Amino acid sequence: MSEPRTTATSVSEVAPGVWHWHIFDERIGGHISAAHAVRSDQGVVVIDPLPLAPEALQALGTVEAVCLTASGHQRSAWRLRRELGARVWAPMLATELEEEPDERYSEGERPGGLLAYFTPGAGTRQHSLLLEQSGGVLFTPDLFAHPPDGELAFVSAQYMHDPEQARRTAQALLELDFAVLCTSHGLPVTEDPKAAIQAAIAS
Repeated sequence: MSEPRTTATSVSEVAPGVWHWHIFDERIGGHISAAHAVRSDQGVVVIDPLPLAPEALQALGTVEAVCLTASGHQRSAWRLRRELGARVWAPMLATELEEEPDERYSEGERPGGLLAYFTPGAGTRQHSLLLEQSGGVLFTPDLFAHPPDGELAFVSAQYMHDPEQARRTAQALLELDFAVLCTSHGLPVTEDPKAAIQAAIAS
């Protein structure tokens, strides 16, 4: 899917060294798409990047890597590679990529220093990424949505490969150690994200 036309103008820090920005994405009917960045000693890693105003992007620091959780989240990845020289990571079996990534990863590997977990259900090749610092921050692909005016919920079943598998995947994610949940479609959950996931599973 091509890069959105809408550009975010600012970022918000959701945990130490972790930033969020989002847009109302015209490509998906005006629903929210979200992107995140993590700063480490090696530089900045951007996850599922969306267009961001140059001054806001520059304020994050030197972007060394771009990590995609799913092939549908290429967004600004290839432009950032061209403009900034950032290396792009994508799931090992991801297809329908507009360009070949610099690196491919599988579950248990560490793209950009983040720990990858296979996250089937919403799709067949998607992965979540876990930052083990800052209290634990989990970045999920097309599994959940968290609109500004609503509760955390699963992405609509009509857009999922296997909704029941998605629920099993969500249950398994509860075993991970994290205090913040960052979804690709909505606002971060910074207060008791595991309770929010349990509520979504129960609904």
